[in-house]
Amino acid sequence: MTWEELERLPEEIAEQIELWDGRVVWLRRGPSEHQTFTNLLWNALRRHARTSTTEQPDQCWRVTTETNVFLRPVGKSDFLTPDFLVHRCLDGPYQDVRATDAIVVGEVLSPSNTQSDMDAKRGRYAAAGIPWYWEVKLAAETSAIAMVRIFGLDTDSGPLPDGVHPLQAGNYVIAGEWTPADTEGIAFDFPFPIRITWDELEF
Repeated sequence: MTWEELERLPEEIAEQIELWDGRVVWLRRGPSEHQTFTNLLWNALRRHARTSTTEQPDQCWRVTTETNVFLRPVGKSDFLTPDFLVHRCLDGPYQDVRATDAIVVGEVLSPSNTQSDMDAKRGRYAAAGIPWYWEVKLAAETSAIAMVRIFGLDTDSGPLPDGVHPLQAGNYVIAGEWTPADTEGIAFDFPFPIRITWDELEF
């Protein structure tokens, strides 16, 4: 399917689709916890992004949720829709967000998400060169976050034997991991200083 064909679908159907190189991938709506924790993370990240932009006006950030990120420099038939997103400020309103604009993409993982699906999505973000990927795992038995992991893009594969080449230019490596047992909350300094307490992320 092309982007043009997707635009002709009813909105309630189109909003449940991602296009992976023109292939239709259905997005399942998560439970209410999924939406709530997405919004709580958006709120916390937005607060820190605004502080950073105020202190360093030459670095302007926007934080949003469920916004399409087009993975190629041109065309719109290859995109993902992260649960939350930090991107550079764009030239004007209503602009498309390209992978080159995105700094952080994040996914909130409900218990029903399969590891293979998330591995595939993470690999596509990495192949597009997005510097930071957040994975927020929800607890299986309670309405709470079980773990937050931050992955950084590694573009140095290290030495490989002659004739062996990596299939993609970059891959994510874990740069930080937090659970509610970390009582001081989430602390990370990229792409701007971020401090999130667990109280801010309560359901």
